[in-house]
Amino acid sequence: MEKASDKHFEPRIVGFLCNWCTYAAADLAGSSKLDISPTFTVIRVMCSSRVDPNMVMTTFFNGADGILIAGCHPGDCHYGKGNYFTRRRYAQMKKVLEVLKLDPERLHLSWISAAEGNRYAEVVNAFADKIRGLGPNPVNKHSLF
Repeated sequence: MEKASDKHFEPRIVGFLCNWCTYAAADLAGSSKLDISPTFTVIRVMCSSRVDPNMVMTTFFNGADGILIAGCHPGDCHYGKGNYFTRRRYAQMKKVLEVLKLDPERLHLSWISAAEGNRYAEVVNAFADKIRGLGPNPVNKHSLF
């Protein structure tokens, strides 16, 4: 089993990104040639509120070491109040992770607008570093990644 101190451990991180803001920021970061952790897999969703808790738990149980949910800043949601629903679900998911004895720090929520390519790169890289420090997902029995 890998340890957090194992310098060869590269975390598998999944990002659920809002189509209208964060996905555009990811595109901006890429076209600006910013350094972004290569262990980050993007899943584009129309709104961060479309990220269902079952999706998050299934992703963890299938081998993700960390999950980032990112969307528009509150008040700027393309769908009105979607990110307010996201914030509420996020708080519930953190509690579920605690009950499952999975470190809630493995789940992160961030608001990143389309014009914040630099911020996107910073958030992704900082989260990758945090997950690297936490080590492999303890429920990762048979990774699908």
